[in-house]
Amino acid sequence: GKSGCKPQKTPTNAGPDRYIPNRNTMRMEMANFLLTKENDPAEESPTKKERQKAWAVNLNGFDIEEAKILRLSGKPQNALEGYQNNLKVLYSQKVTPSSSKKNARYIPSMPDRILDAPEIRNDYYLNLIDWSTQNFLAVALDTSVYLWNHTSGEIIKLMEMEHTTEYVSSVSWIKEGNYLAIGTSNAEVQLWDIQHQKRLRNMTSHSSRVGCLSWNSHILSSGARSGHIHHHDVRVAEHHVATLTGHTQEVCGLKWSSDGRYLASGGNDNLVNVWPSIQGGSGGFTPVQTFTQHQGAVKAVAWCPWQSSVLATGGGTSDRHIRIWNVCSGTCLNAVDAHSQVCSVLWSTNYKELISGHGFAQNQLVIWKYPTMVKVTELQGHTARVLNMTMSPDGAIVASAAADETLRLWRCFEMDPIKKKEKEKANSVKSSIIHQGIR
Repeated sequence: GKSGCKPQKTPTNAGPDRYIPNRNTMRMEMANFLLTKENDPAEESPTKKERQKAWAVNLNGFDIEEAKILRLSGKPQNALEGYQNNLKVLYSQKVTPSSSKKNARYIPSMPDRILDAPEIRNDYYLNLIDWSTQNFLAVALDTSVYLWNHTSGEIIKLMEMEHTTEYVSSVSWIKEGNYLAIGTSNAEVQLWDIQHQKRLRNMTSHSSRVGCLSWNSHILSSGARSGHIHHHDVRVAEHHVATLTGHTQEVCGLKWSSDGRYLASGGNDNLVNVWPSIQGGSGGFTPVQTFTQHQGAVKAVAWCPWQSSVLATGGGTSDRHIRIWNVCSGTCLNAVDAHSQVCSVLWSTNYKELISGHGFAQNQLVIWKYPTMVKVTELQGHTARVLNMTMSPDGAIVASAAADETLRLWRCFEMDPIKKKEKEKANSVKSSIIHQGIR
């Protein structure tokens, strides 16, 4: 008929965009065998495998184990080194999903703020700054102690020594932040009420300057140049309740663990002693551990906030090492050469990291990853050795005092805003439970 429809014919010359496979060269049966063989759980002996390999070579002309399910023309690309794939594909590249990629946090290389610290004493053995839970930074400048309110920026001159030949040698806040302990060059330990800016008491028991202080509830421990450590019960008139005699030279590092079980002390005799907590009020304690590996004075002493039995210590110019200890077993978990005098060590409460302050030669701060002790970054800016460091109550800022007569505030442990809200929420829940228990 005249329908106008012409029968369709296969064109004699195929266009360049058509692919017509030649199935005769593709060994489809072999491909099917290999795919189903991968699911076969049967275990075969080595002898049987060798026999089957010989049969395959004789029958097929090649080894089935080396056969490809898909064969592409051209030279195949080499797989990544060490790459394994049971399906024997020619090439595979593992792409990391964008959701699993971790963005490294930004750590500012410059200080957030620089404060003047005129006449700060360039003495390695003293501990001249401390930051309270009420956000006051106490700084000892020669004969005086100043308080800086980080929230308002207000500066308060708290006290001044009576004689110009005397100086303040240490400061330490009680946990609640309402009292400040001050050690002096004339062997005194003073206790000050911050709200009323008034000295509450003057405790005398040492025979030489008090270079370090540390609180454990109502017990204030003080370390002196004589090598002695005294425990003071600030609630009673007879405050001197115990003496620890484990050092032969000046005690320059002193820190109670957060759970109050141990007191760690470091001295100019290169020793680190770990003392048990107060029992009743009796004296004559002996250390539960004594570490002798440091080859220089040990001033840097810090307890890990999430592992109460882990202690970090740092040695002076002739040692230059940071060491991590397990005080229960007495083992050294890690040791790293910092290549410079270690003046101070702090653990971060927001990250699994710690920060160290250094003297000669670079006068820098270094952040380390824990437990690998891999260096995260260096913070440089001080032109003389870093004497002390202390941390803000929220754990985001580190304050460093140096012999260049400056205090620098480094915003190096700032938390992610989402994680910060979660942490604050968790802390508020804890505090509400405590208050309910008190009521």
